Amino acid sequence: MLKLKTVEWSYSVGEEHFTVSTLHDVATPYATLRIRTQGDVFTASVRAKAPIVMGSLKAVFEKDYPKDCRIFLNGYQSWTDSTEHGIHDTMRGLSAVPRNISEKYAFPQYGDYTFARYQPLRRGAMHGFTYGYVREETVFSFAGSLGERSGFTCLYTDTQDGTLTFEKDCKGLTVEDEFEGLHLLLCEGAEQVVFDRYFSMLGVRLREEAKPLYGYTSWYRHYQNISEETLLHDLDAMRSAGHKPDVFQIDDGYQTAVGDWLHIDHTKFQDMGTIAAKIREAGMLPGLWLAPFAAEADSELCLMHRDWLVRDENGELLRGGSNWSGFYVLDLYNEQVRSYLKEVFDTVIRQWGFGLVKLDFLYAVCIRPRPDKTRGRIMADAMDFLRECCGDAFILGCGVPLGSAFGKVDYCRIGCDVSLDWNDKPHMRLMHRERVSTKNTILNTVFRRQLTGRAFLNDPDVFLLRSDGNAMTPEQRRTLGEINALCGDVLFTSDDLSGYDEEQRKLLDRMHRMRDSRILTADLTGSTLTLEVDYHGKYILRAYEMS
Repeated sequence: MLKLKTVEWSYSVGEEHFTVSTLHDVATPYATLRIRTQGDVFTASVRAKAPIVMGSLKAVFEKDYPKDCRIFLNGYQSWTDSTEHGIHDTMRGLSAVPRNISEKYAFPQYGDYTFARYQPLRRGAMHGFTYGYVREETVFSFAGSLGERSGFTCLYTDTQDGTLTFEKDCKGLTVEDEFEGLHLLLCEGAEQVVFDRYFSMLGVRLREEAKPLYGYTSWYRHYQNISEETLLHDLDAMRSAGHKPDVFQIDDGYQTAVGDWLHIDHTKFQDMGTIAAKIREAGMLPGLWLAPFAAEADSELCLMHRDWLVRDENGELLRGGSNWSGFYVLDLYNEQVRSYLKEVFDTVIRQWGFGLVKLDFLYAVCIRPRPDKTRGRIMADAMDFLRECCGDAFILGCGVPLGSAFGKVDYCRIGCDVSLDWNDKPHMRLMHRERVSTKNTILNTVFRRQLTGRAFLNDPDVFLLRSDGNAMTPEQRRTLGEINALCGDVLFTSDDLSGYDEEQRKLLDRMHRMRDSRILTADLTGSTLTLEVDYHGKYILRAYEMS
């Protein structure tokens, strides 16, 4: 068990400011702090006697970091790089990006850069969200938040000071009665034991109908340049390739603009119900991509309904990112927005007949907290709303803070987008942690592998075995395919399988055989990723070069 060093709490009432550092319960003029340790569960909660505005709430524990231990801290959202680190590693935010570039492309919006503390010059000062661990060989010292609905929980390591700090993202929150605050599981044991205990305590239950998937998504073959004709060709190729696909997903490009989901580009598609029916006739579940909380700057929605959009502290429309023509964020708590999105999902699922929806860029809805709601609470409300809208349809979440998606989606992306090369150009590697990178998404797939079957079924993004238009080497393509098969439960591609040669078909066959394997251990030493695999009862070591 970690040893508590201090709990730090601050709040204000009008012009009065209060700061507390304590190991015990404290009563102040306007609120009470309650600290409890029961077995391996720690809580620090607040009860207000009158409305207070939270400043901070954090618990600092003493923690030993042996020199050979490995540290994992879950990144903020699906795309954020998340791998094991050594005790001397650092974590760089946007410090290397010129401010004008960062602002032009809205880099801070994609991650935690406006509210988490980055110390890129201090070795061993790293952070993550919701859960993490310190691993000594096969023993995991695990820490996980049991209360992300009240606000995201940030874990900070300082291997030089020997501390592990948990901080609630609650600055500026008005508390009028009870605030759950920190609610943590702190336990130690074997990998399967600690993760089973964590998700048991969270009470996550996955739908029995959600099974591992194999299939196709259009993005990395056509990007937005899709049409009914091109997709029907790919549909026939998937059906004829020898492994029965479960899903055929249509990605971005069918709509006239992001946000205008019911405005179909009729130069590309007759109507979406027709192609969904053809996918079902081919024996596959039709899937469709949407970004429900995003409104492209050039969209009709953005032009006609500016009152539906969130505004920043200066009263300007809140940017969600720089994708497309740039995009803004829909206000979840606007009833007209809710009515519109309910209509969208009713049309997509019940009228057009899509049985799976990939919901992307979800982080955008909680970029800006409200006085009465933390980012974590907004994201939790959003996931509840989406689950309600989608009914029995399957949800594949993407670009989402993972703790908010636990048990709310059937499938979830656990890494950034793959690329048609290995790790992008050198200058692009200085960009935000959510950037496109095949290398990064492979590492996320390995080190978030424990989530699959517990939180949801993991989507590691697609494999790409084709050589045309693909700058990855054959070895890199094999690494991507095998890791996806070993560690994920969604095995999607964007390849035209009719163009595979004999070697590519053999690799695809091997990947399908690998899907029933189990990862026993994973270790990243230097640039070598080593996996110990239970391969149909045979224990084998597989090494992959990640440089």
